[in-house]
Amino acid sequence: MSAGPTPPALHESAHDLIAALTAGGDTLAVAESLTGGQLVAALTTVPGASRVVRGAVIAYAPDVKASLLAVDASLLGAQGPVCAEVAEQMARGARVALGASYGLATTGEAGPESASGQPVGTVYVAVDGPRGSASQAFRFPGPRSEVQSAAVQAALHLLADSRLAPSPGADVGPNQPRAGENQD
Repeated sequence: MSAGPTPPALHESAHDLIAALTAGGDTLAVAESLTGGQLVAALTTVPGASRVVRGAVIAYAPDVKASLLAVDASLLGAQGPVCAEVAEQMARGARVALGASYGLATTGEAGPESASGQPVGTVYVAVDGPRGSASQAFRFPGPRSEVQSAAVQAALHLLADSRLAPSPGADVGPNQPRAGENQD
């Protein structure tokens, strides 16, 4: 069963990201929950993706997030699987487990009903890499398929944006300390 064709904007984002990761000599690991493999599928439609994509873990159940991606079980118990910290730990867990430069993760509620208590359309995407972790929260309207597609696009944009962000301490102004400098 096919997920269908990749929308042009999504394919363009994935193509640009694969090209940038290839040029930088970087690799990528993916951890997915609500997108159920659609993120890695979008990436691997791009010719040459095998030079970049190390693999993916689709961790739908909380116990799988804990056992395969090293997400803190107490965090899952206290916060549930739909929160920024879980997304960040999923991204880090994928990066470490698959030996990649970057980890990229999605978690959320695609609907039609909420299993976590979060409103349908709530999505967290996260990236973990050489500059640390970052996550973003979204509330996407629409049916399940639209929420999932929007989550894939958001994850691709987050990774692209975090790769373009200056490194800590880069281009620091005259009155700002560099990373690691004493701020007293």
